[in-house]
Amino acid sequence: MTPARHHLVWDWNGTLLDDLDLVVQATNVAFASAGGPAVTVDEHRARFRRPIAEYYAEMLGRAVDDEAFGRLDQIFHDAYRAGLTTCELAADATAAIAAWPGSQSLLSMWFHDELVPTVHTYGLTPHFTRVDGLRDAVGGGVKAGWLAKHLAELGLDGSQVVLIGDSLDDADAAESVGARCVLYTGGLSDPARLRASAHPTADTLTAAVTLATTLP
Repeated sequence: MTPARHHLVWDWNGTLLDDLDLVVQATNVAFASAGGPAVTVDEHRARFRRPIAEYYAEMLGRAVDDEAFGRLDQIFHDAYRAGLTTCELAADATAAIAAWPGSQSLLSMWFHDELVPTVHTYGLTPHFTRVDGLRDAVGGGVKAGWLAKHLAELGLDGSQVVLIGDSLDDADAAESVGARCVLYTGGLSDPARLRASAHPTADTLTAAVTLATTLP
C-alpha cells in the first residue's frame, strides 16, 4: 500500500552517508587554518547550524564575511574530499531505501558534480528518480530553496512528500514547501535538539521510513 505521502526525499550527508567523523575532522582543519579551536564530535553536533557561516562565527569568536567563509569552505571541502573514500553508508541505509513503497529521490547540500558520481559509486542511483546536489560554487546555505527546485523538477507538490534528514534545516526546508519531515538522530545533529523539535524522530533509518509511511 502506498502511503498518503507517496514520495520520499532523502538527505545525503549524515543521513544515508555516515560521514560525521569526516565532517568534524574537515571542520577542524578549517578552524585550525583560522586560528580557531578544535571541536569534538559532540560539540559539533550540538552547535552546527545553517547558514554555516553563523556556526563558524560562533566557534571562531568573530564575524565571518562572505570572503572569509569562501576560504574556509574551500579548506573544509578539500579536507573532506581527501577522506571521503573512508566513509560508508549508514548501517541500514540500503534496507531503509528498500522499505519505502513509493518513489524516492535524493537532495544534498553537497556539490552536484561530486554528489552524482559518489551516489553511483555506492550503487544507489537506480533507486532514485532524481539526484540533486548544490549548484553553487560555495556551500553553507539553507536547503529550503533547493528543495523547492527539486520538487518542481519532479512535478511534485509538498503535500505529496516526506523528507528524511538529520538536521533542523531539513525540517525547516520541508515545512517551507508543505512537506513533512522525519528527523534521523544518528547523523550530524545532536539527538536532543532534534527530539525537542515538533517533528517525528527516529534512531535508525528503517524506523524513519516506518514513521514516514504513517504520516498524513
